[in-house]
Amino acid sequence: MKKLLLAVILLTTSVVVAVADTVSIKKFVVKENPFAQNEVAIVATDSLEQIQENVNGKFAFTINGFQYELNFQNGTGFYRQKLQKSTFMYVKHRNESGSYSVLYYIFKRGEKLSPWKISWMWLVVIPLAIVFIGYLFKRLIIIAAIVLIIFIYFNHSNGLSIPTFFESIFDGIKHSLIS
Repeated sequence: MKKLLLAVILLTTSVVVAVADTVSIKKFVVKENPFAQNEVAIVATDSLEQIQENVNGKFAFTINGFQYELNFQNGTGFYRQKLQKSTFMYVKHRNESGSYSVLYYIFKRGEKLSPWKISWMWLVVIPLAIVFIGYLFKRLIIIAAIVLIIFIYFNHSNGLSIPTFFESIFDGIKHSLIS
């Protein structure tokens, strides 16, 4: 009888442990790593951008098309690649509830990194505005074409490829329609 009671208690506790709530990352921000120069940290946040300190463990992220396993402790995971110059950083995390992606421009000035979040709307508005101005003022069409080429070259030389450009726009549209 004692063995049966012990088996029932062990089975019940194992079921409770197996049903425990899993921690997932729904939103995140990219910040400068305070512990290392020329590195960034990914911080798990809630919708109000408050750090979720209960996020611990390894989580899969895609950064600029490459898969990384980041080890999170107290809501912060460190991206250990050194950044040599200003660059775009497209960070994507996929979990059970879907995926969340953000495009950042990491501006490097001296030894300081300043991450700027880039909205998908700006990626649409800037090229459309250049084309629209060129269309309105026929005399400016050559200047508009040159500015558009400079815009594309700037994006490409700083690590934002055309597929990433469009993926960022489509992810932004998808998340704005869901929200």
